[in-house]
Amino acid sequence: MSEKITAVVFDFGGVFTDSPFHAVHAFGKALGAETADITSIVFGSYEHDGDHPWHRLERGEITLDEARNQILALGNKRDLQVDIYELFARMADNNAGADQRQPLVQRVRALRQEGYTTGIITNNVKEFGDGWRSLIPVDELFDFVVDSSSVGIRKPDPRIFQLALAQLDDIPAGQVLFLDDYQANVDAARALGLQAMLVGADVLTDIEALDGLLLSK
Repeated sequence: MSEKITAVVFDFGGVFTDSPFHAVHAFGKALGAETADITSIVFGSYEHDGDHPWHRLERGEITLDEARNQILALGNKRDLQVDIYELFARMADNNAGADQRQPLVQRVRALRQEGYTTGIITNNVKEFGDGWRSLIPVDELFDFVVDSSSVGIRKPDPRIFQLALAQLDDIPAGQVLFLDDYQANVDAARALGLQAMLVGADVLTDIEALDGLLLSK
């Protein structure tokens, strides 16, 4: 039987906002391109950590402008004009879906009141720091944040989870529940002994599943 959960750690994008992969799908459709092709151009092989411009951007190794230009070049090789600035503009139109996920914000606030330690592990972009933090009350909700662009490591590299565990002091990995919308990140967390849950598109269903895990221990 799994250990009793005492800490809950969340991804940000795709958990407190709409999944960026959904936006890429719509962007690809507007360009008349296959989803797999657009995803590959924008994100590379997201379940691995490599030298794709987006990976380097999330590790803070290159700037957003540099990543944009390099991704434009990758698209041009396939005769596609893939401008990530246009993609971000589409995502910003609905506040990245953060407004619809306020029930999860309220649930995290309640978790803090119930005595759980909370945190975030996010693959993110340095230039987006102020923007994503403005979507939810980060400092109120979370005891710590591990941001890939600040630490130079991105999921699913196990070292980013180890950095988060170090923030949890004496809480063992088996008592930590990690929530993410990407299966490779969930698998990486489980490989280190964390409990993990894959988040879907329905926030109320996710909250119900989260509560089910907390109550079952």
